[in-house]
Amino acid sequence: MSVDIHGGIDGDGESTAPVWTAFGDLMSMLLGAFALILVAVIGVQLQLSSRLEDEIRQRAAEAQRLQTLEQALAGPLAAGRVTLVDGRIGIRGSVLFALNSAQLQPEGGELLRSLAGPLAGYLAARDELLMVSGFTDDRQVRRTGSALFEDNWELSAQRALTVTRALVAEGVPADSVFAAAFGAQQPVAPNDEAEGRARNRRVEMAPVPRQRATTRVGDGR
Repeated sequence: MSVDIHGGIDGDGESTAPVWTAFGDLMSMLLGAFALILVAVIGVQLQLSSRLEDEIRQRAAEAQRLQTLEQALAGPLAAGRVTLVDGRIGIRGSVLFALNSAQLQPEGGELLRSLAGPLAGYLAARDELLMVSGFTDDRQVRRTGSALFEDNWELSAQRALTVTRALVAEGVPADSVFAAAFGAQQPVAPNDEAEGRARNRRVEMAPVPRQRATTRVGDGR
């Protein structure tokens, strides 16, 4: 007796299997699974595409901020008022302060105002802090007028604080900048001539990585 492929009862009274129905159900299941996989693949592609577009926009914004900072530095660099070495912006002490003083001069205040905005924009796009470092020459500080400094360490610290506060006043976030003092340490020129000492009296600004708080074992956080 032959089998009815459409299902039914054969000549012996036995039920035949609905072969094409089962095959159709199997194909439907496979097609559904394929559709789910296709949807998942398309979703992943769209997600990756969105991330790529975000990354491109972020890189473009960072490049624009860096270009803005470079443009702000172009004039002072050409005039010799600042230097740029290995990413560190150096400002001559004579531009910012009178000798043995930590009071900001008008020329120095104008320069810091021109740099504050570009620096704030640059820091906003990066996970970094701006370290403002004060340096002096190796000559002993002279106590003049109301400016009484115990030594070069104190003078360099106060100058770094003055620049830091000026930048914050002009819009650099206070949590993105800090001051450091090096005194007569780390000179960039010999101190045996006036020109060398003038180069050593400076304030430098450099980006440094921002440290993140870590959870200690047993502190409950």
